[in-house]
Amino acid sequence: LTTALALASLASRAVASSARFGRERLVMQTTLGDVTLALYDHDDAARATAAHVLEAFELGLYDTNHFFRVDAGFVAQIADCAGGRRAAMSERQRELATRTVRGEFDASVKHTRGKLSMARWSDPDSATSSFSVMLGTAPHLDGEYAVFGEMVEGEETLRKIEAVETTKSGIFVMPKERIEILSTYVLREGANSGEEGERASTTTTGSASDAEELRECRVRADSLAKELHEIRERRLPGN
Repeated sequence: LTTALALASLASRAVASSARFGRERLVMQTTLGDVTLALYDHDDAARATAAHVLEAFELGLYDTNHFFRVDAGFVAQIADCAGGRRAAMSERQRELATRTVRGEFDASVKHTRGKLSMARWSDPDSATSSFSVMLGTAPHLDGEYAVFGEMVEGEETLRKIEAVETTKSGIFVMPKERIEILSTYVLREGANSGEEGERASTTTTGSASDAEELRECRVRADSLAKELHEIRERRLPGN
C-alpha cells in the first residue's frame, strides 16, 4: 500500500508538472544519445525565451552545434549557434542566431537538475542561442538567468555527457571530445489526447516553405562538400 501511495504521489506530481509545458517536444540527437526537452507553456514565465528557442529548433539552428561546456554537478552548456555550428547557415538562420531576447528572470523558478537555463552576457537582454541543461542545483542563478523549460527524457544521455573527460580553460570546464548535436526535430502532440503526436523535421515545421527548406538543404550540402574538400587537401598524399 505504501509503495502504491508513493507511486500515486509521483504520478500526481508528474501530471501537475506536465501541465506547465507547451505541446512541443524538442529532440536533440547527440553523439552520446537523445535528449528530449519541453518548453514551459506560453502563459508561464520566460515565454519569449521559450518561443525564441522553439523557432531556432524549427529552423534546424542547433544541428551540428555542440556542448562546449560540461561542468559536472553544474551545467552542460550548448554553444552559441553563430560560432558553435559546423554547417553553414542560411540567411534566415543567421538572423535568428544573432537575434537577442530580453531577460525573463523569475526567482521562484529554481535552477535544478534538468532545467533549461538561457545563457547571456552581462547585459540582461543579451541572450541569443546558447543555453544550459542543468546538472545540479544552482541557487545563485535563480532570478539571474531565464529558466524556460526542462529535460523530460534522456537522463541516461545526460549522465554520459556529465561523465566525459574534461579540461579547464579559464572559468570554463570543457569536454575533451566534441559532443555534437547531430540533428534535431520537433514533436507536437495531436489535437486529441489519443492521437499519436506529429513528428516534423526541424526544417519543415512552422512557417518555412518548401523553397526555403530546399535552399537550406543546399546550403548544408555545400558546406559538407567544402569540408570534405578541405579534408582531402590536408590528408591525401601529394597535396
